[in-house]
Amino acid sequence: MGGRNSTLLADSYSDWWSLAGVETLVGEAPAGWLAAPPANDPAPKPRIAAPEPEAAPLPAALQRQTPVDIPVAKGPVELPEDWTGFQSWLAEHPDVPGSQWDARRVLPVGEAGAPLMLLTAWPEIDDQRDGQLFTGDAGKLLDAMLRAIGLTRDACYLASLAVTRPPGGRCDAGDAADLDRLLWHHLRLARPQRLLLVGGDITGMAAKLALPDARGRLLDINQDGGKVETAAIAHPATLLARPAHKAAAWDSLKLFNRGR
Repeated sequence: MGGRNSTLLADSYSDWWSLAGVETLVGEAPAGWLAAPPANDPAPKPRIAAPEPEAAPLPAALQRQTPVDIPVAKGPVELPEDWTGFQSWLAEHPDVPGSQWDARRVLPVGEAGAPLMLLTAWPEIDDQRDGQLFTGDAGKLLDAMLRAIGLTRDACYLASLAVTRPPGGRCDAGDAADLDRLLWHHLRLARPQRLLLVGGDITGMAAKLALPDARGRLLDINQDGGKVETAAIAHPATLLARPAHKAAAWDSLKLFNRGR
């Protein structure tokens, strides 16, 4: 096979390879015909390891426990044993039973060993406002009652068991227990010759009687092996609001006139 046809066939092949983009039949660098051509795919992204699953929490019994501060139970409040220290303690100490209900304390007035101690459970609303026991019209009525048995306020020792007034004029059982201990300590230091309980609350605490049951009776309050002659009346504020109770108060108060 040769001649002119061979030349035309070669030219035809050359034209076809030119149209296909082949410039040379043999390149300058050797090529491995059996090597796999490089892939046209993009380079693979680096593999990110999946996060390890979180461990299941330990049962509550095995977990580390946060220390809990357990409040230390307070023992009974220490009550001063001398009169001057006791009066200062009532005025200033934060742990005085019955001082927690108001910022202003209504303090006792008078001296130990007085002929008559007047004791009420806590200040009335007017007393708390004025900072003094038995103020206003109730105080005037009390002064008149004292004159009727030959005494004046200045000769008496006036005190309230609690130095502030509880909300609504009532205290709970826990507060009452603390006040009961304070009551007998206060009486022991005050050493009154006679005791007048003013109001139903203090009558129930000290004499364990309802006020109507104490009418016209001397109540013997035991104190340190001795007895204090005691009577009980309604609070003067109550007598002003309920004048019919004045007769019962006089029946008890006039007992202190015996032997005069």
